[in-house]
Amino acid sequence: MKLTLALDYSTLKPLGFLINEANVSESKIFPKILNELKRRRILKPGDTVCFDKGYYSYENYVLGIAKYKIIPVIFPRKNCDYSRLFDMLSYPLVIFDSKKDTEIEKRIYEKLVSKFKSLIKSWRELRPIKSMIEDVFKLAKNSYSMAKLHRYTMSSVKKHCSLNVLLIGMTISAGIQDKKALQRLSKQ
Repeated sequence: MKLTLALDYSTLKPLGFLINEANVSESKIFPKILNELKRRRILKPGDTVCFDKGYYSYENYVLGIAKYKIIPVIFPRKNCDYSRLFDMLSYPLVIFDSKKDTEIEKRIYEKLVSKFKSLIKSWRELRPIKSMIEDVFKLAKNSYSMAKLHRYTMSSVKKHCSLNVLLIGMTISAGIQDKKALQRLSKQ
């Protein structure tokens, strides 16, 4: 099984999680986690959402901006062709729907694309965010026994993960939020 965990960067508290089969590519999970966050009314237009390299695909960048109206900062791979990516960011047809004000929709889309371009070009500066997220994942794996789940049904995996995500949230709420404290706790 594969756990996808969404965290709020400012508080490090868990926002939601999904459990999928281990052989499912993370790039295919991208729309599922966004749908879950949108369903819970956590994901709002204009939000910046960071993802690991596993979620990388040109289509996911486009989907995040066009459908969800977010700024998807998916850490790119070495072979990322920025000119190809930026060429794919043309107006979606939905903008030209007769029920919407086309000019307003265009400006919103242009603003998202502009912010996305500036963030994706400077993604290396966002490495501290990635580092903090990885520390929370290490805490989950090492301190809360999520590295090796010896469960055989999806129901038992969901129960186990739900409890551990709750424990992660409680740990963070108790004040263990800085890098050193997370690393110290995950080594025990």
